[in-house]
Amino acid sequence: MTGSKVLVVDDEPTVREVVVGYLRRDGHDVAEAGDGNTALELLESDPPDLIVLDMMLPGVNGLDILRRVRASSAIPVIMLTARAEESDRVAGLELGADDYVVKPFSPRELAARVNGVLRRTGGRPDEAPPTLSFEGLDIDPLSREVTMDDKIVEMTPKEFDVLQFLAASPRQVFSRAQLLESVWQSSPEWQDPATVTVHVRRIRNKIETDPENPRWITTVWGVGYRFEP
Repeated sequence: MTGSKVLVVDDEPTVREVVVGYLRRDGHDVAEAGDGNTALELLESDPPDLIVLDMMLPGVNGLDILRRVRASSAIPVIMLTARAEESDRVAGLELGADDYVVKPFSPRELAARVNGVLRRTGGRPDEAPPTLSFEGLDIDPLSREVTMDDKIVEMTPKEFDVLQFLAASPRQVFSRAQLLESVWQSSPEWQDPATVTVHVRRIRNKIETDPENPRWITTVWGVGYRFEP
């Protein structure tokens, strides 16, 4: 979605220069910060539509910034990290990151991911898709709101995308690879399937009475996940 405001936060000037250049070429209004404190000031004064956020920053680090953002906002966040360990990626995802990219990365791929997330979270279709309703659980694609027994359930944009995708095809089983391709528009070669596992766990913690024995999103062992209407 062109014309969106994007905040790029990274302490490496060369990385910022390349990423900002690609995003501005796509028509986005881009602000940049080289440290955590400057990023927090920009978030307060001019909230963006999406944040590209490096995990390792001087001052306030990326995870602390993400934690503060998620305390009050569902702004999409794409994490940048030089760390390849799964535990680091999972830490960001569990705090509410929508996606992550491991350095060194292709700036073209990052720009594509930014555009993909903005299309899913900021676009509005010409014809409103119907609300998905299941025994007290309602998923509204237009407002991107989830309600349980008429109470709004706060979700990140990617959590909503996963839940909506599964609920739109009830009882159909999707592997983690299929979910990566359909929801993240990525593949297991580029994206760790653990990303899907973390998001499903977070969704269950929000909509399930007993997340260990889920009623809505069940696991089909050795295959993937399905939504039970």
